[in-house]
Amino acid sequence: MNPLSIRARLTLYYALALALTTLLLSGGVYFLVRADLLRQMDTQLSQDLETVSKSARAEPDEMLEVAQQGSITLFEVRSAGRVVAATPAWRQAEIANSPVRVVSGFWQSTGQALRKSKSRNTVTLETTRHRLYYLKRGSVPTPGAPLEVSVARDGESVRHTLRSLAAILLVGFACALGLALAGGYFMAGRALAPIGAMASKAKAITADKLSERLPVHNADDELGRLATTFNSTLARLEDSFDKLRRFTSDASHELRTPLAAMKIVGEVALRDGGDPAAYREGIGSMLEEVDRLTRLVESLLTLTRADSGEAKLSRTYTDLSALAGEVVECMRVLADEKGVKLSTDIADDIHATVDPAVLRQAVLNLVDNAIKYTPEGGEVHLAVRQMDGRATIEVADSGQGIPEQHRRHVFDRFYRGDAARSSETGGVGLGLAIARWAVETNGGTIELAPQNEKGSVFRISFPNKQQEVE
Repeated sequence: MNPLSIRARLTLYYALALALTTLLLSGGVYFLVRADLLRQMDTQLSQDLETVSKSARAEPDEMLEVAQQGSITLFEVRSAGRVVAATPAWRQAEIANSPVRVVSGFWQSTGQALRKSKSRNTVTLETTRHRLYYLKRGSVPTPGAPLEVSVARDGESVRHTLRSLAAILLVGFACALGLALAGGYFMAGRALAPIGAMASKAKAITADKLSERLPVHNADDELGRLATTFNSTLARLEDSFDKLRRFTSDASHELRTPLAAMKIVGEVALRDGGDPAAYREGIGSMLEEVDRLTRLVESLLTLTRADSGEAKLSRTYTDLSALAGEVVECMRVLADEKGVKLSTDIADDIHATVDPAVLRQAVLNLVDNAIKYTPEGGEVHLAVRQMDGRATIEVADSGQGIPEQHRRHVFDRFYRGDAARSSETGGVGLGLAIARWAVETNGGTIELAPQNEKGSVFRISFPNKQQEVE
């Protein structure tokens, strides 16, 4: 059996809640009205009993005049089991021979010497003609045997009123239940309409339409927050897809370029064959392209492992001063070949909890980039210091700098903003992307410092206190 829809379940829950509320309210109204009617009947019987008792004590022979003068039409007075006086209506109703059906349960005063005493003295009788009466008895002391006084009232009006009230409440309950089902179904439909709209819109969103967004009718309610969350997820997916497309396109282009160069060099060497010098030159050019292709593949492999979480770190409390010194010694030959001055300002005893091999790759990439894009005669400066309570590594160059419109993209993969930072230098636009991953995966931050008069400054920073590594 198929489960009920949310709309149907909400309708049933609403109808059930309203039905229980209406049922409790109806029951409360019925029993309150019944109790009030019985209380009124008991009060009237007490007054009748008091009136008849006074008359029986004062003028026993004229008690029937009470029935003729007033509204007391049902009473009987007995003495020693003998009927002293009884109204015609009492004899006709045969109340004396009627069985007690229900004790009403009201505490009332009796007529015992007109003094109050607690006793259950109001009973409900049903005659052989199935007519309902309410009876009250009392005792009146006299010089002879005490008189037993009984008064009664016709309860058919009470029965009729309660029946009418019960019918009205039942009809009202049925109408309320019907309205609850219809109203609940309508309101549930209205409440769930935004979900239907979101579902329809979500069906239309494909990989080619990730720019589409779910409708948000009210951003402050629960459904609005849900739609906003989905829209944020779609925005991240769109950004991821865009980066993936751009990455694939750029990677294809970067792979195609060295392959095409190798093919051209090989074709030229074959066409101009016979000269060993030409062969050597061609092979040398092909090896250069192979080296460029190898660096590209290694960079792509590093980023792929980083994205998949396969790169495992071995973080230790590392001396950043010593690490930076090693990088400088490694890159000094490249700087000398380029005619660039490589200077340092390395403070002692600067530590951070990092993976030294991964962080070394980041610093190497920054220094390598700085040397590539610094003209001959320029300077690259590497500094390690304590700054604002953090261990900081700065790599500054005296090159052309990075234009403002390109600064926020420098860490994007395959991004090369201007001619100064083009593929002519042999780069593939992945060095800074790898550097950012290497720093951030070690819990640090990397940023391009505000623009100087010339050149660029890249700053890496870590908490320098020793951290517990799992």
